[in-house]
Amino acid sequence: MAGLRLQHARKGATCYCRSTNAHEPTFSLGRRFLTHSYVEGSTVPPLDPRTLSTYFKTEILDKHNARPALICKRERPRAHGGPPSHNLGVASHLAWDFQEFDRHIDALARGLLSMGIEKGDRVAVIMGNNSAYATLQWACARVGAILVTINPAYRLNELTNTLNLVGVKHLFIVPSIRTSHYLFMFSAGFQELRNSLPGDIQEPALPSLRNLVLVDNISNPTEYERQLYGIKSTIDWRELMMWREDNQEQNRLNNISESLRSDEVINLQFTSGTTGNPKAVSLTHTNILNNALSIARCMRLTPDDVAMSRLSSIVLIPRLVLGNLAAWSHGSCIVYPSATYEPGAIVNAVSEEKCTALHGVPTHFLGVLAEVEKRQKEGEKLDFSRLRTGIAAGSPIPIELMRQLIDKLNLVDLTNAYGMTETSPVSFQTTPADPILKRVETVGKVQPHVKAKVVDGEGNIVPIGKPGEIYVSGYLVQKGYWKDPEQTNRVMHGDTKDKGTIWMSTGDEGIMDEEGFLRIVGRTKDIIIRGGENLFPVQIENVLTAHPNVSEAAAVSVPDAKYGEVVGAWIVTRPDITLEKEEVRRFVAERMNPQNAPAWVWFVGVDGEELPKTASGKVMKHVLREWSRSLANKGIGMAYSKANVV
Repeated sequence: MAGLRLQHARKGATCYCRSTNAHEPTFSLGRRFLTHSYVEGSTVPPLDPRTLSTYFKTEILDKHNARPALICKRERPRAHGGPPSHNLGVASHLAWDFQEFDRHIDALARGLLSMGIEKGDRVAVIMGNNSAYATLQWACARVGAILVTINPAYRLNELTNTLNLVGVKHLFIVPSIRTSHYLFMFSAGFQELRNSLPGDIQEPALPSLRNLVLVDNISNPTEYERQLYGIKSTIDWRELMMWREDNQEQNRLNNISESLRSDEVINLQFTSGTTGNPKAVSLTHTNILNNALSIARCMRLTPDDVAMSRLSSIVLIPRLVLGNLAAWSHGSCIVYPSATYEPGAIVNAVSEEKCTALHGVPTHFLGVLAEVEKRQKEGEKLDFSRLRTGIAAGSPIPIELMRQLIDKLNLVDLTNAYGMTETSPVSFQTTPADPILKRVETVGKVQPHVKAKVVDGEGNIVPIGKPGEIYVSGYLVQKGYWKDPEQTNRVMHGDTKDKGTIWMSTGDEGIMDEEGFLRIVGRTKDIIIRGGENLFPVQIENVLTAHPNVSEAAAVSVPDAKYGEVVGAWIVTRPDITLEKEEVRRFVAERMNPQNAPAWVWFVGVDGEELPKTASGKVMKHVLREWSRSLANKGIGMAYSKANVV
């Protein structure tokens, strides 16, 4: 009975269970259940074979040209110059329909060609949420250039390493984001940037770099000129835009568009680096476009939706695909409330623009909830009646947080998603039709055209209900790490029985149930092995965040002479709240197997300034393990009496 279907709650999300060896599906009361942790997504609807450029022109622009496309609350109308525009009739800020968006994309694409950008060139971007980034994303796709998204939090040595790793030839930046001042940083670190002419940068530390394009995000023209002073190599973004269409660049653009293939790499994303040095993930038109379409279908997006782009200001794959492309692929509008993460601006924009969707990771959602709670205490009435959907992703979402988002922000159709940069990124996602318990406790079922399995240490598919490492296969898997076959071969493996299947090792530990729903229990490297028993940090963190006075928690392993490892917990309390270590330990022990109770407890703000996180909002457990080991060696944070420990 191999290949039996398990019907999902919606068309196009059918799950398949394929029996292996002697394992057959189990039947109960007329329903078909999995016995082993292997699933295949539906093949309906078929994958879209178009490039991003072709899809935009034939699917988005042709059908939705007069509908709102992009609203930037902190940018002025005509921020990029050019002919007057309708601006959706708004005078206070930038607001484009898809036709205006397309006009800017084409003007930039022609400018890129005039600047010397060629097909296959790597074009790096360091920006927050702004219309320039949104435009550059599509313009690079139209000229066949490869967009390289860089973490704005990188320091000079990290920027140098990443730019050189992929041979970036053209760099687009803003003067500063929060405490990072890029112009000052680059001019101080690279002398030749001050002296080189535009288009002919000759900086020995950045041998591939030729162009440095600056997007003004400073409201004060005098300050902008002051920061530019003495840096001869910069090109102003507004000077790059070519508004006329009767030129050779337009002819070249038309020819390039006809030569593009959907299997070509169009985007390089650096992995978060939670456990090591970043690697450049190579993603194609097919990867990104089809993943965006699947994500939007799970969210039930329509042209009437107004989506608040990912709450983080960091330019990474979740923002590119989850935040932007998923909405635009269905004719929905994207709203940028501010260039960087500001809970107050987000709450304002949700109300003013009547947003229907909100995306984020736990940290950012917590900030929005705190802002809402503060305003409500002050007597402000907030209208979230139009909010209904969105994505909670980036790191495991505590159950209590999911419930608050549904109850307090009206996100009744909120979806939970799982994936990684190397899988474009989403491989599993819930839908509004899923039972509420599945939506808060799992990351849903496998996406269409995707295969997934949960395996043990020997690579054998485990029975349902048993933990193991998650492997993913299908169109969404990256082409490989950029010019790094050694690292690629470590995580991408051919199927011994099906030569056409490549499996991506995720490094994540998961448990699949009999219906194909997946629950993430942690990173394989983050599992705590106490006296030979595997303890899963996510399960412990779910219990900790259920405490009324805990807003965030992270569980890590701490070396122990008797048990090998024990549980250490890092706690972020709610404002003006004091907790005792013993209370934290007791709270877990009363709700789980006592082995899960933290032996060590530390409080953020006392034992550490803040939880260390990657750009995408994931807690860096390897950093916390180092902190924990150091503090435990000093006897700081013990949460129990050794005489009474279980």
